[in-house]
Amino acid sequence: MTTATAPLSLETSRSHLQESLFSWLQPETAPPAVPETPEYEQKTAPLPEPPAAEDQPEAPDLSHVWVVAAEVQVTPKIAKIADHRGSFKAIEGQRVDALEVYCKGCRRPFDEVKGDDCVAKIDNRHLIGGDQTTRAKRKIPTSPKNARVVPGGRIQRRGIEAYVGGVSRPPR
Repeated sequence: MTTATAPLSLETSRSHLQESLFSWLQPETAPPAVPETPEYEQKTAPLPEPPAAEDQPEAPDLSHVWVVAAEVQVTPKIAKIADHRGSFKAIEGQRVDALEVYCKGCRRPFDEVKGDDCVAKIDNRHLIGGDQTTRAKRKIPTSPKNARVVPGGRIQRRGIEAYVGGVSRPPR
């Protein structure tokens, strides 16, 4: 395979590229006429336009998410698994006693709020004790007038002494 080299024309030479960098200094000329017929043929169908958005946004879902506090009788093996994992698999056909039915969001009983919107989805401040900016701060206890501070011993929080002493070990 051989390639032939042809002399470069003025349009493709380097000097022409350099001149195009400073074309903005010269007065503008009319853009070249655009042909009315397309130079290419479209082979695929045009993409469909997305559906127009409605003027009104969708109303948020304010319905309750109901959960059941249950009492399930299990074997000692499943009780050990449930204590460790926090969950377990029940067997098919097992009867579950419902202790309470309440909303997962607002934590209110089914009987009280069955026809209302979920308060937690509207404003969740009732679950955190009200508005935190106006809530009273905790009071630091003051020591009696005749009290004096006696320094205690050093508490070992790391190592085997801490584990044996129960500092870093979870309570049983």
